This record gives sequence, C-alpha cells and structure tokens, in this order.
Amino acid sequence: MRAAGSSTDWEPDLSRPWAGIPDQLRAKGLRWTPQRRILVEVLSEVDGHVTGAELVDRCRARDPDTIPSTVYRTLDVLEELGVIRHSHAADGREEFHVLPAAEHAHLYCRVCSGSWELPTDDPIVVTAVEAVRAGRGFEVDVPHLTLTGVCATCQAAGDHA
Repeated sequence: MRAAGSSTDWEPDLSRPWAGIPDQLRAKGLRWTPQRRILVEVLSEVDGHVTGAELVDRCRARDPDTIPSTVYRTLDVLEELGVIRHSHAADGREEFHVLPAAEHAHLYCRVCSGSWELPTDDPIVVTAVEAVRAGRGFEVDVPHLTLTGVCATCQAAGDHA
C-alpha cells in the first residue's frame, strides 16, 4: 500500500466496477484524491455489508487524516455509480452492501442479533412485496426491507425477549 501522500494515479487491479472508478469520478467533475483512493481500496476488500463508521475507521487506519464527510460524500457518489448500495439494519444504522451479487432483503433476530439475507425471489420476499403492493398500492424498496423477530434457534431455547 502507498503512503497517504502518494500518487493519486492508483487504479484498482480488480474487475469492474472498481477499475473505472477514477475516470467515473472525474467524469462527474470530482477529483481522484488520496482519501477517495483509500476509500476505494478499503471497499474493494469488503465482502458483504459494512457501516459508514466502520469504513471511516478502516480508512483512518491507513490515513489518520481521513475526513468522515469525504467518506460519506464519496459513498453517495459510489452509490450513484452502482458500485455500492445502502440499506438500514434493524437498529436503523446505515449499512453499505459492497458489490451485491443480487439485491436482497434481511431477517434480523432481536435476541441473538443474527442476520440472514433473503434473495428477492425468495417466496417470503415475493409474498410480502406483493401483499404490500396489492393492499396499499406501495412499491417496496427490497434492499431496505428488514424483518425483525426471533430466529428458530432462540425460539427453541426459550429466548423470546
């Protein structure tokens, strides 16, 4: 890894969409800065979900001068580019899905804090989305769909808090 003050010409050696990020940012009139480079490096190493606070911490581990507002503004732009997608966990905190293979909803156990992904074609998701559409005329944003409850393991253990 380069030091924080190194060249801003770094191009991720990864398959799309990471490889074109510098050019896509420039096309939006944004500079390819060391802080943005570090954020893209950190994101390219994430598998699954990560919070904005976790991203700021990981960026600061590489460059203590990382500015949270730059991280969050860049995350907004990366979402516009289709590289990441945000959703909200059961506790309301914003999470980012890095390169999701497919959009999905979430199940969250309020007892053990376990979480599970449900693909958009899962019968549970399809039935819920169709019921809301039919009953309310409302289109559900599936990646923001989080169902909270108690998982089977916690139920079997008698934990229904």
